[in-house]
Amino acid sequence: MPVRKNHNDGLTWFITFTCFDWLSLFEITNSYDLVYKWFNYLKNEELADIVSYVIMPNHLHAILHLNHSQVKLNTVVANGKRFMAYEIIERLKLAKQSAILEKLKAGVSVTDNNKGQKHRVFETSFDAKAIHTDKFFFQKFRYIHLNPVSGKWALASDFAMYEHSSAAFYEFGTATYFTPRHYGEVWLND
Repeated sequence: MPVRKNHNDGLTWFITFTCFDWLSLFEITNSYDLVYKWFNYLKNEELADIVSYVIMPNHLHAILHLNHSQVKLNTVVANGKRFMAYEIIERLKLAKQSAILEKLKAGVSVTDNNKGQKHRVFETSFDAKAIHTDKFFFQKFRYIHLNPVSGKWALASDFAMYEHSSAAFYEFGTATYFTPRHYGEVWLND
């Protein structure tokens, strides 16, 4: 059984965030590229490494590893969601998706509206679970990769063939849009 590379608690996380009201906004606006831009920003700025991910039509799961303890998970995720939200709204406007835009506008609380927010693109909170054990790491790793073919989802005939996932990287050694940092580099000993 592999062992942790280090015991620096709070650096490796399983995260999930969803589009407002579970709308399939990533799919409707073809905004998968925005997630990859966010991933690349985190990588290039050396804030975090994306170890595993799946971008579903209406939500995202990822295992990310913060590169140092000064990086705050809430800030990383909030900034990513904010960046994506602006562009998703622009794409909805260009596509003249007025019904969806009205729904997103109605989702903004009075308090947030007073702060200048015009649309609710993502649910306000996100799910984050710190990863401390190999068992939990690999449970979430499998869950992420099987998500496109689990339950109601039938996004690919084989989990490793879903293009907006890191599964092909781990199964075949190829990455379509983003190359994650191999878990062996951040989770396991050499």
